[in-house]
Amino acid sequence: MTLDAILEEEGTRDEFQAIAIKEVLAWQIEQAMKKEGLSRKRMAERMGTSRSQIGRLLDPHNGNVTIATLQRAAALLGRKVRLELV
Repeated sequence: MTLDAILEEEGTRDEFQAIAIKEVLAWQIEQAMKKEGLSRKRMAERMGTSRSQIGRLLDPHNGNVTIATLQRAAALLGRKVRLELV
């Protein structure tokens, strides 16, 4: 039995997948911030938001971050967020 099958059977596959996607995006944003030498405070200033909002953005378990916020953060780092339906 695969992990996908187990998660599907438990009814937690979608939730698990959403957390995994957010975790990867948070990690990528954090890595790009490091590459640019940006602290959370400086990133917050650039985005016109609070440092605590940046903390939520980088928290893979916080599902309340919008796609628009992810796109703004990515744009400030010279990146894009790309979503696909497969």
